[in-house]
Amino acid sequence: MIFDNLNIIEPILRALKTEGYTTPTPIQEQAIPILLKQRDLLGCAQTGTGKTAAFAIPILQLLYQDRLQHKEQKTIKALILTPTRELAIQIDESFAAYGRHTGLKHLVIFGGVSQNPQTDALRRGVDILVATPGRLLDLMNQGYVRLDHIRFLVLDEADRMLDMGFVHDVKKIIAKVPSRRQTLFFSATMPNEIQQLANSILSNPEKVEVTPVSSTADTIEQQLFYVEKTDKKSLLLHILKDKTIKTALVFTRTKHGADKVVKDLTRAGITAEAIHGNKSQNARQRALTNFKNRTTRVLIATDIAARGIDIDDLTHVINYELPNIPETYVHRIGRTGRAGQDGIAFSFCEAEEIDFLKDIHKLIGKTIPVNDAHPYPMSPTFVAKKMDTTVKNGTSAPKQQRSSGHRDGKKRWGKRR
Repeated sequence: MIFDNLNIIEPILRALKTEGYTTPTPIQEQAIPILLKQRDLLGCAQTGTGKTAAFAIPILQLLYQDRLQHKEQKTIKALILTPTRELAIQIDESFAAYGRHTGLKHLVIFGGVSQNPQTDALRRGVDILVATPGRLLDLMNQGYVRLDHIRFLVLDEADRMLDMGFVHDVKKIIAKVPSRRQTLFFSATMPNEIQQLANSILSNPEKVEVTPVSSTADTIEQQLFYVEKTDKKSLLLHILKDKTIKTALVFTRTKHGADKVVKDLTRAGITAEAIHGNKSQNARQRALTNFKNRTTRVLIATDIAARGIDIDDLTHVINYELPNIPETYVHRIGRTGRAGQDGIAFSFCEAEEIDFLKDIHKLIGKTIPVNDAHPYPMSPTFVAKKMDTTVKNGTSAPKQQRSSGHRDGKKRWGKRR
C-alpha cells in the first residue's frame, strides 16, 4: 500500500512526496478512507503512530475540494483541539507541510505568549485552527473566534486533556460547534470518562485501533554506550573520527540540544546542520537536501522535525539523547536499515536516562548490546546498580548483553555487515 492508492488528490500527494512520505502507517491506511467518506472516527492510537497525518490529509482534501466548488470566505471550518503547546505546534506544522499546495490558511493558538499575532491572523481569515483549550476559550470570550462554520472537529490526545483538567473546557467549546459536523476523536487510552465524552460527541463512528510499533528491524545493528552526560560530546567526536561513517543522523530531545551539537561538531571541523521546529521550512528542506547529497555529513534532528525523513543509504543513527517515549526509539533507528539494507544504531545513555532505557527494553522485548570499548565508559558498578533496581511494574531489569565493539579484531564503528 502506498499513498497513491488512497484516492488522495494530486496537490497533497505532491506535498507528501516532498516530505519523503510514500507508504502510509497502519492508522493512516485505515483512517484516511473512512474520513474521506465523511464518517465520524474513534481512534485509539498513541503518539508515534502517524495519527496527525491520518486526520490532517483528509481534512485538507475535503476542504480543498469544497472550496473549489463554493469559493467560501475565510471562516474557521476545521478545529483541532490538543492539550499542549508543543503538540499544537507539531500539528500546525503538519498542516503546513501537507497543505502547502492547497492555498488553505491554518493557524495555531496557545497560551503563554502574546495574543496579538494570533488575533491579527484570525482577522485575516483562517480555514483550519489548531488550539489548546484555554487560549481558545479566552479568545472566544473576547469575540475573536466564532465556531459557527465548523465542519470538522478533532479532539487529539483526549486522555491527556482529562489528565490535565481540560475536559470541562472542551465541553464548553463543543457546545459552540454546529451539531452537523464530522468529528474525529483520538485517545491513547479509553477510561470511562473519555469513553463517555466520545459517546456524547460522535455519531455512529467507525473505530480504528492501532498499537504502537514495538519491534526493531533485524537489519539494524544496535549498540548501547553508557556515558556520563559531560562526556557525550567527546564520545560523539570520537565515533565520528571513523571516516567510514559517511552519514549520521543524530537525535536530541530538544531544539537547544540540537543547536549545541551542531556548534560542537562544527568547531571540530565536521559539517553538520540541524532541523527542528524553530527552523523555517525552507531552512529545514535545505539542510535535508545538503544531507542527502552528502554536502553535510551529520544531520542533527529533534523528533518533531524528523518526521518524514527518508534517506537512501543512511548508514548510522545516533541517539545522542534517549527519547522519553519508548516507541520513538523504534521510529528513530528505523531511519536506517531500510529496504533490506543494513544499518547501525548507536545510543548514548547517561545516568538520568536509564529509566528511559528500561522502558525501551520492555517495549522491544530485548536488551540492546552494550559497547564498552570506548574511552568514556560510565562506572560499571554504577550501571549494574542502576540496572538491577526494580522497574516501575515490579519486574527486574534484564541483564545487559555485552558487545566488545570488535569483530574479527577490527573496531566496529562504521564497518557494515
